[in-house]
Amino acid sequence: MIRIATVGEIGSGKSYVAKLLGFPIFNADIEINKIYKNNYKCFLVLRKKIPKFIKSYPIQKSEILKSIFANKNNLKKITKTVHPIVRKNMLNFIKKNKKKQAIVLDIPLYFENKINKKGDVIIFVEAKKSEINNRLKRRPNFNLKIFNKLKKIQLPVHFKKKKANFIIKNDFKNVSLKKNVKVIKKKILKNERSNSRYRNNRSRS
Repeated sequence: MIRIATVGEIGSGKSYVAKLLGFPIFNADIEINKIYKNNYKCFLVLRKKIPKFIKSYPIQKSEILKSIFANKNNLKKITKTVHPIVRKNMLNFIKKNKKKQAIVLDIPLYFENKINKKGDVIIFVEAKKSEINNRLKRRPNFNLKIFNKLKKIQLPVHFKKKKANFIIKNDFKNVSLKKNVKVIKKKILKNERSNSRYRNNRSRS
């Protein structure tokens, strides 16, 4: 099974590229929303850590955002509570899909949380700053101060770009993006077939 990771700046279109690849996706943002909605144990822990903001179950995203906005230390408390659950769910997802040709890990903190493994295929999604900013401003409940706090816990973009096996430029035009993703997908599968033949030949010798 091939592990593909989509990385890049917030708002660059990583999740859309992940969908275009056509393999099972583990989307960390969606997973976190599920945890807020369905994980009562997580609610109890967060209520104990930040009782001023986390008051009712299911956890409201607005409460999370208010807590981060009020105190940057709350972001660390939330991360330490939620991310181990996300990792556990991710491992279950990988186990469930181990017989699939490939999976896609759409995880904003892929490098920061040391999710990366040797052999992972990393796709860096690149987009113009102006395009990213326009997209972010159109998001409901977008808050620039919270965005900047979230950005501070991420590694520099140039680090992620340097680690990538493929770089895809997202111009937010469906036709060209789909074409570029198709080309990259073909290369990934071709490389995997070549590596598989090499491994098989070694095992026979």
